[in-house]
Amino acid sequence: MSNENHKSVAELLADHALIEAAITRAVREAVLAHARAGRPVAAWENGKAVWVSPDEVLARLAKEGANGTAPAKEDTPAPQGPAVPS
Repeated sequence: MSNENHKSVAELLADHALIEAAITRAVREAVLAHARAGRPVAAWENGKAVWVSPDEVLARLAKEGANGTAPAKEDTPAPQGPAVPS
């Protein structure tokens, strides 16, 4: 097995975009699993903690599209905070 295509741990940790993408993907998957199980998700909206219904979570994530991109500027943005990716 060759090490030519493998990054060192230091190189991986220095790649902030890679880390951010992995965290974003993991949060999205966790929120999606939570909503599919029928549980509301806590989110931060307009300076307040709120519960977002599973149906609303699924609708917001569907609006983002399969590639996890943010909604277009004319769309209503997803809530801010780690609970529901924006």
